[in-house]
Amino acid sequence: MSYSFNAEKVTKEVVEWVRDLFEKTATPQTNAVIGISGGKDSSVAAAVCAKALGKDRVIGVLMPQGEQADIAYSRLLVDTLGIKSYTINIGDTVSAFMNELKKHVEPSNQAIVNTPARIRMTTLYAVAACHNGRVVNTCNLSEDWVGYSTKFGDAAGDFSPLSDLTVTEVLQVGTLLGLPDELVHKVPIDGLCGKTDEENLGFTYAMLDRYIRGEDDLSSVPEIKEKIDRLHRANLHKLQLMPKYEQNK
Repeated sequence: MSYSFNAEKVTKEVVEWVRDLFEKTATPQTNAVIGISGGKDSSVAAAVCAKALGKDRVIGVLMPQGEQADIAYSRLLVDTLGIKSYTINIGDTVSAFMNELKKHVEPSNQAIVNTPARIRMTTLYAVAACHNGRVVNTCNLSEDWVGYSTKFGDAAGDFSPLSDLTVTEVLQVGTLLGLPDELVHKVPIDGLCGKTDEENLGFTYAMLDRYIRGEDDLSSVPEIKEKIDRLHRANLHKLQLMPKYEQNK
């Protein structure tokens, strides 16, 4: 039997899940704090939270690094949902940190790419601390599957409404929630190195999603299958609790 996704059912369930989570574990004054990139994941996650909690309990944080050419998408989402927002430019913070780091070690490409994501998460938790907030994780299943996230950066958060949904499924939920097409179907760009997600990965999300859901075994493109499997194995540590030593008792 092929996998079947019921977008209407899942959209209703994820909204109820967020609402129930806050009712059971938070107070009526607790807010959802979310980083707004203008891409599909932050847009859909923010829309889910606004529908579940009400727009007055969702706070968006725009975090450009210097000049952000596509920041208009982030503002469009904030205006569409009618949520409170802050724009906190992390450009000077990233520059100051990297300049200090260079005094001691030569920054690797991984450090250069991942540091802004971790500074953004620090920013979100600072805003959350000022607004009795919980930080929304905006990762989806497709990205998590191949480790396309930064550990303790965008992979962090207090709750994750989309991490069991593939990119294909997230798009359907966004459409049902009435988000503008230019937000739901905006070409995914990581915002760090300037490339699209699919350019970085070397395969499309549609291909990955079909593989994850068992709709395509990728036997016709064994090199892609091997790459996906290798990325999945290498990045499982991002999805698991930190290993710890346990005493023998």
